[in-house]
Amino acid sequence: MKDPARYHPILPALVHDERSRQDFVATLRRHLTARVVPGNAKVYEARVAPRLRRELGREPADRHEVRHAMELDPYYQFWSAMQRRSQELLWESVVEPTERDAAAMQRRARGLRDGGRRSAAGDAGSLTLDPALTVPRYHTAVDIHLQPGGYHTDFAQFLREQVPDTAPARILDMGCAIGNSTLPWAEAFPTARVDAIDVAAPQLRYAHARARALGTAVHFSQQNAECTQFPDASFDVVVSHIMLHETSRSALRNILAECRRLLRPGGWMLHLEIPRGKTVLEQFQMNWESYNNNETFGSFMTDIDLTEQAIAAGFDPKRTRCVDYALHRPQEQRLYSDYFLWRILIAQR
Repeated sequence: MKDPARYHPILPALVHDERSRQDFVATLRRHLTARVVPGNAKVYEARVAPRLRRELGREPADRHEVRHAMELDPYYQFWSAMQRRSQELLWESVVEPTERDAAAMQRRARGLRDGGRRSAAGDAGSLTLDPALTVPRYHTAVDIHLQPGGYHTDFAQFLREQVPDTAPARILDMGCAIGNSTLPWAEAFPTARVDAIDVAAPQLRYAHARARALGTAVHFSQQNAECTQFPDASFDVVVSHIMLHETSRSALRNILAECRRLLRPGGWMLHLEIPRGKTVLEQFQMNWESYNNNETFGSFMTDIDLTEQAIAAGFDPKRTRCVDYALHRPQEQRLYSDYFLWRILIAQR
């Protein structure tokens, strides 16, 4: 059955076996998260940590020492192998119907481009691609998330909580991918113009068609967040959704400086990022992706002080902070009580 809240015509048509396969992969991943992952903490406390204390003569100093010890444990080895395979199965389960239905989806996308729904304000959004754009090496060096060829979480409510009277006229979403986290901003602030950028042209084409199908106006363009084509002081709000850890150390500095350039005086920068973890075990767990799922910069991001980085990029220390924010997650997806306390870097220009 189609979920009317999520269905749109830029999705491949699935036959029975394909839908069943995707349901199996989703169920497997939920099972691993809810039932198997918590066992890693139990294994660590019961046998890995005591062995480490004996060998080191002290408590483990950091997540790296924990990782080397946990990788020798058969329970962790089992979970890690299953988690890796479930990620591969995810892409395998969607590639066949997508490739089969690609031509039909392209025809539907062209139809939406020429006559799709408009937003309540009558805006149809736009798509601008740049064939000359050089995709950064931190995106081309590996297939991020194991997605063949390479490729987020709505927190508009967070801005409303922090700045109750805010009414931005222009919003920029950096690293928008297919616009899953972009559209909620357009819906939360219907009078604002929302721009969204990414380096990946295929995703932007899909994002534009998807937004048109859902009747939400967003202006997508192919740009690098390190150096955009927008004029100075163009936006009231600049956001990203778990994008920074997909970049690099030098790119992070450039992106934060670019955010400052793009913001109008009094404007807000918000970057939602992966949690750091409070214990060495949690830090180790959260960095599984770095070693097994091509999250090459994720491990470094765990150790980076984002507030310090933003201040170095020119933001006022008195108006810059990094906070923990609990976005809603179903109970079965929570590995620890604070596992989904995301980091949000917030700064005012």
